[in-house]
Amino acid sequence: MIEEPKSLRIGPDVGRRPSPAQVAAFQGVPTGFVVDAMSGAGAMAHQIAPLTSEMPAVAGPALTADNRPSDLLATLGALRSIQEGDVLIASAQGWQGCAAAGDRVCGMARNSGAAALVTDGPVRDLAGIVEVGLPVWCTGLNPGSPFATGPGQIGVRVVVGGQPVETGDMVVADSDGVVVVPFAQLDAVIARLPEIARMEGELDTEVRDGLRLPDPIAEILDGERTEVL
Repeated sequence: MIEEPKSLRIGPDVGRRPSPAQVAAFQGVPTGFVVDAMSGAGAMAHQIAPLTSEMPAVAGPALTADNRPSDLLATLGALRSIQEGDVLIASAQGWQGCAAAGDRVCGMARNSGAAALVTDGPVRDLAGIVEVGLPVWCTGLNPGSPFATGPGQIGVRVVVGGQPVETGDMVVADSDGVVVVPFAQLDAVIARLPEIARMEGELDTEVRDGLRLPDPIAEILDGERTEVL
């Protein structure tokens, strides 16, 4: 006989957050720079996109909510644990059959201090979400209503858009998508960001000045690594 599960479980790391200085280091940094600083890692699948083209860029600590498909009890329960500036990561286990959240959930998240909502499901109430003003990254729109019966978990490891996310990881989201920086890698990634920005700036200048082919690619084309058939 299966034991009746608890409606909600709260993980031990629900209060873990980066330092204010670590959070500040990611403000205004493009997602592409963050991915490059992690050697190409961290990006969620392209299906998780900004709800509208007007969504502002956001960077903040993750607070995770692990929901069963078609349910949002964990998302609602996580509202009590939101700290100012958190990005609420609402896992729907990829379920597309109904909304993972709507304008009222987004409104309550905004009232609780959340900076954004990221989910691997669709959302509903587009006009209401826009009015609330909470930036949302999701898989699209679906007017179907979810349940709030659980079971669900708060502050535990989830996988959203192919990326593992734990509470306290940094989430950076902009018009290109969503990137996750693991808590243990924050300082290493922060240390690389200035060099990434410098290299990107130099290449931008070269392109504006007429660059047609990067030197490393020219070396490959002209060297032994290229075979002409």
